Amino acid sequence: MNQKNTKNELVDTKKTLHKKQMKILKIIITILVIAIIIGALIYLIPIMKNLSTTEGRIEFKNKIQNTGLLGMLLLFGLQIAQVFLFILPGEPIEILAGMCYGGIGGTIFIIASVVIISTTIFLLVRKLGQKFVYEFCDKEKIQKIENSKVFQDPKRIEIIMFILFLIPGTPKDLLVYIAGLVPIKPLRFILISTIARIPSIASSTFAGQKILEGNYKTALIVYGAIIIIVFAFIFIMNKFDKNKVTKEAMRAIK
Repeated sequence: MNQKNTKNELVDTKKTLHKKQMKILKIIITILVIAIIIGALIYLIPIMKNLSTTEGRIEFKNKIQNTGLLGMLLLFGLQIAQVFLFILPGEPIEILAGMCYGGIGGTIFIIASVVIISTTIFLLVRKLGQKFVYEFCDKEKIQKIENSKVFQDPKRIEIIMFILFLIPGTPKDLLVYIAGLVPIKPLRFILISTIARIPSIASSTFAGQKILEGNYKTALIVYGAIIIIVFAFIFIMNKFDKNKVTKEAMRAIK
């Protein structure tokens, strides 16, 4: 009996220690995120007020380019905040990247950031398991997805992930956490999720570039055209999806 009690106490101690560690990690990340956001607002808002003028846009571009590595780290920090804590939508950061580094440069920057952050989260989930996911995501929603047969089907999970990451408006950051719990290989997930994100990222970064140039109409056309192409592709995919797997997957993540 004493040995059993000792084992139970050790298990309880480990659980308590794990909870404390996760709380500390979450507090540290939150503090860093708040500091980054405040710093970004103090630094960028005065400049962004003048983006409606040609002089203001030139000043903004020069200011970002002069910051060099610091500007990249600031933008990367915002990306971390957006993925880890879901407190920021992804599109404004992607547009900002396009404004800072152009359509192609911004796309490369965002994709590189996404690969680094997604890989880190995926590996953490694989190592720490469900408890880690529950600390950052809604437990009931995660359990609902885990209990869905669609997400536990090794034959279908890759195509499901590709479609979900391709569809605009799906909770892509949540899907990164989910991926660590479903039967998909790390490298294949990173490749699938990265390729599927490209249309959405590119549309936002090229729109950002056009906004900085003062060409708002072209920005809307570029953004809209890519979105239409994506939805057309999804429509065609759904036509061949006889088992309605995509619809079932969408219901699970809502």
